[in-house]
Amino acid sequence: MEAPAGRPLLRIGELSRRVGVSDHLLRAWESRYGLLQPVRSPGGFRLYSEADESRIRQMQAYLADGLSAAEAARAALSGGAVSGGRAGTPTAAPAGGDPSAALRQALDAFDESAAQAVLDRLLADLSVPAVLRDVVLPYLADLGRRWQGGTASVAMEHFASNVIRGRLAGLARGWGSGHGPQALLACPPGELHDLALMIFGIVLHRNGWRIDYLGANTPVEELARAAGLSHPDLVVLAATRPETLEPLRAQLATLARHAPLALAGDGATPQIATAVGARLMAGDPVTEAERAGWPR
Repeated sequence: MEAPAGRPLLRIGELSRRVGVSDHLLRAWESRYGLLQPVRSPGGFRLYSEADESRIRQMQAYLADGLSAAEAARAALSGGAVSGGRAGTPTAAPAGGDPSAALRQALDAFDESAAQAVLDRLLADLSVPAVLRDVVLPYLADLGRRWQGGTASVAMEHFASNVIRGRLAGLARGWGSGHGPQALLACPPGELHDLALMIFGIVLHRNGWRIDYLGANTPVEELARAAGLSHPDLVVLAATRPETLEPLRAQLATLARHAPLALAGDGATPQIATAVGARLMAGDPVTEAERAGWPR
């Protein structure tokens, strides 16, 4: 269908900015539930209308009320009627409303069973990469900001991290098997935050790679020794602060001469990557894993 004249239409990037939902999740909602009904520009671009924006906001409100993605999409498409007796037109979605709201509520309340139920529902309705990129990673970033700002306690941060780590460990089961290229993943000495690296490995494995995971606080000499034994196609070192990587420049440069090295996380800067001869992974873990091609 071609774009009609006289109607304000949006590219997906602008629509994503308006509603606060990533373009990846919008495409998932479009392909899985038919929530969005784009038209084509004369040049073949997909364009979205105010009606699409309205349905997204309705879906956000239903998600915030606890409906599954499938139920929320059906309700938004039907104008409020939902099977199972729930009906009505939702109020406007709260500011910043997104699928991670229910997860945050459960984890902040130290309610593991509720958090697991939220994750079960999301994983049933969306792909693993979509859940990790659009729910888990934003939640972890928000939790980190709240912890640094003093509005999330140490106990809350530890509880939430351990619940999510357990779910990620389940998704990572068997990630060392297969016949594809091999990646060796680690965090440097002093780096204790490895959940984003786990997410990277999970998605990389789903794209055919085999994963050897060393995890947090790994001495560089041990990483180099493991690389010498397994001869991986890619070594990824992830850090949250540049100060963690700066003292390791000489060791990383030596490692990069013997194995294809990539640096990831907020601590990986272009300056450090260039200085040691490593590839810089500047995007989020899911996107970087999806971009990683097979070695030639």
